[in-house]
Amino acid sequence: MASALSEKLSRLVKQVRGQARITESNVQDMLREVRMALLEADVALPVVRDFIARVKEKALGQDVLGSLSPGQALVGIVSKELAATMGDGVADINLAAQPPAVILMAGLQGAGKTTTTGKLAKHLIGKRKKKVLTVSGDVYRPAAIEQLKTVTAQAGAEWFPSTPDQKPVDIAHAALDYARKHHFDVLLVDTAGRLAIDEALMKEIQDLHATLKPIETLFVVDAMQGQDAINTARAFKEALPLTGIVLTKLDGDSRGGAALSVRQVTGAPIKFAGVSEKLDGLEVFDAERHAGRILGMGDIVALVEQVAQGVDMAAAQKLAAKVKSGDGFDLNDFLMQIQQMKSMGGLSSLMDKLPSQMAGKASEADLTRAEKDIKRKEGIIQSMTPQERRRPELIKASRKRRIAAGSGVQVQDVNRMLKEFEQMQSMMKKMKGGGLMKMMKRMGGMKGMGGMPGMPKF
Repeated sequence: MASALSEKLSRLVKQVRGQARITESNVQDMLREVRMALLEADVALPVVRDFIARVKEKALGQDVLGSLSPGQALVGIVSKELAATMGDGVADINLAAQPPAVILMAGLQGAGKTTTTGKLAKHLIGKRKKKVLTVSGDVYRPAAIEQLKTVTAQAGAEWFPSTPDQKPVDIAHAALDYARKHHFDVLLVDTAGRLAIDEALMKEIQDLHATLKPIETLFVVDAMQGQDAINTARAFKEALPLTGIVLTKLDGDSRGGAALSVRQVTGAPIKFAGVSEKLDGLEVFDAERHAGRILGMGDIVALVEQVAQGVDMAAAQKLAAKVKSGDGFDLNDFLMQIQQMKSMGGLSSLMDKLPSQMAGKASEADLTRAEKDIKRKEGIIQSMTPQERRRPELIKASRKRRIAAGSGVQVQDVNRMLKEFEQMQSMMKKMKGGGLMKMMKRMGGMKGMGGMPGMPKF
């Protein structure tokens, strides 16, 4: 996420922390570097000028000038102003309307509107406990209607059928009538996009807006668009009363400029961010946390949320009860631990939320190797018989050769995996005897997350 911008600003932060005092000279040097980093990240020039002016004013204020900890002071100012540029705090979706609350999705073709509509449906069902109906007003791309049908089914919402020979306004009328009669809480309306802004697109979406009178009009914009995102945002703002922005593809190799520019150009708050291609890869946007990520401070809150979401609590409680009762920790349990790691979105997804000084210790090669190691362990266990998984002590030389051949690895890989399993099994035995606190202390002594199966050692 915004890797180039993050890298430059993180490097700057380290340099500033080494300064003895804040002076006009080193503030000017820092601001010059910040300006270049923002411009290279495709942040709009007026936004950069405004940002730099605000940081300079605060950095040269009486209460900061001559500070004995200039690094902390400057980092704090930059972080605060980054957050202010993207919108202070969290602006969640507004559903305070007579049901159904209508949400209109606007944006150019390719920005990810249809996928985002499915993600938003899943979010509203899972987090807000709403009954959701979706409908597509994109009559120009038959594939868009089918795509919405597919993602809606995956999200667990209901889809209202539409066909390419219908007029978008007629579709909207019919969907709204259906939503009212069947007591839906929310109606999500996906609209047509174009490859570029044109009058026909704007007239059509204005007519839809007048018909539906949505409580939310969300502008979906691709974070990888760079400067083009600003022009698109300005055009949509002039045509529609935008209430919020959804940034998509923040997980891509984007420069991050759109996140800093679009909010200021439209005046609308950023409400959601698309952070992965998965249907649950939509986060409520938090400007302060996003600023922390850009500055390389990480986002520990998001990391905890991601881990909590990926953990199957029922399975974890079942394992805890099994260990407590004295039943052995077997390879089925070990496999479950590995699969839990995968369900959290993989190591690279977790590392992205760690502070840069921690994440930087694990290179891209380390992560790739660790990801492969997790898959290899999973393949080895899945090549075993149910009896072997329950009773690992049965696995001798001939069985190891068969398992290695079945999973496409060497016998030493099987031996390595079994050794790791034995270490985990030994830890679980200590838990049985009430040695949980001892085990936690031991884990606390491990560096980083290197004590977890498949995690790289820092």
